[in-house]
Amino acid sequence: MILKNIFQIAELPGGDSEIFETLCKGQHIHVEKIISNGQTTPENKWYDAQKNEWVVLIQGKARLEMEGGNTIDLSAGDYLLIPAGQKHRVVYTSSNPHCIWLAIHFD
Repeated sequence: MILKNIFQIAELPGGDSEIFETLCKGQHIHVEKIISNGQTTPENKWYDAQKNEWVVLIQGKARLEMEGGNTIDLSAGDYLLIPAGQKHRVVYTSSNPHCIWLAIHFD
């Protein structure tokens, strides 16, 4: 057994890359912590996951854009279920404070 803290971060991401940390993984589930520090999805890219994604923003503020133009603003504590195949992009993440996400990918 290993005790960790969701707020513990070795270093903040810089440039275009977020930090992804797998917290646990099984045959049908993947739980990860994501750290964003102003990063967004490139203009011409959409996430199109083959699994459902339940995500909670633990710290910071963010904005997601769904295919079709609908935007969703998230603040700390907000969570969302993104169904498999729902194209989406991250169009804003705060850097003060930085964003801490918990994402659960499942069948």
